[in-house]
Amino acid sequence: MTNVQLIEDQIQHLDNESFAALRNWFIEYEHTRWDRQIATDSEAGKLDFLIAEALTEHRAGKTRPL
Repeated sequence: MTNVQLIEDQIQHLDNESFAALRNWFIEYEHTRWDRQIATDSEAGKLDFLIAEALTEHRAGKTRPL
């Protein structure tokens, strides 16, 4: 049995309160990992194309104030 299968088996045996706590922890953990990845990609310049694209659209008059 793989680690993932063991974890899945353990999750299936959690009571509702424990499952809810795990779910909430996992959601927060996933958000934290996503934020770190975005920051890393941004610092590495991997998102610069999005800035360039937005500026191009703005200069072309394709944006509007909020």
